[in-house]
Amino acid sequence: MRTRSCLALAAVAATLAVGAAPASASAGGTAAETAVLTTGDAGGTPVAVGDVLVAPLAANTRATFYSTATGSTGVTCAVSQFTARVLGNPAAPGTATESLTGHTFGSCTSNVTGVTSVRSLTVGNLPYTVSVGDSAGYPVAITAGVGGPVQATAVLNSWFGTLTCSYQLSGAFTGSADNAAHSLVFRNEHFVKSGGSSLCPGDGYFSATYGPVTDSSQAGGPVVHVN
Repeated sequence: MRTRSCLALAAVAATLAVGAAPASASAGGTAAETAVLTTGDAGGTPVAVGDVLVAPLAANTRATFYSTATGSTGVTCAVSQFTARVLGNPAAPGTATESLTGHTFGSCTSNVTGVTSVRSLTVGNLPYTVSVGDSAGYPVAITAGVGGPVQATAVLNSWFGTLTCSYQLSGAFTGSADNAAHSLVFRNEHFVKSGGSSLCPGDGYFSATYGPVTDSSQAGGPVVHVN
């Protein structure tokens, strides 16, 4: 099975962001402006172009890739992380852009009948493009990059041998940033089967909460805030 991007999959996408502060030259603003992404809370330091943002799964949560939007059958992963590099961080109001360079999964299990274990769950065609807006709800969107569409592949051990299930994103991969928890939230992002065994489900719905989003390029890894 696959996650939409991831199975993100959001770094950091990231994707990945969360504060507001006077924009610097590296963020594309002036000293009197506030950048879309800052470290700390509103009024913090603008996140610099080129910085790497990371976000693990939020505490006590799981990334899920279910065969239906309302069901609970599929793959569940206890470990996942978004990694994204900041491409642009203009003054607010505006949209920050990132390159999602990593979306990984681990400690995955499956409750699909006949599946005995999950060998791997991987995201392909990275990097993806991530946008983080400062409008209502702090929308986050992940779109295909130069490598191809957003896709994920699950390799499963089963009663029938090894099953490979490949999925591609159907429509938009969207979520939202939450400044209270400095997190990224994705719910029921829809993937459709693009290859693999006839035993693989035809659809996959990815949900996950990543956070806190932090700037790993800065000392101490401060949290990221969206303004």
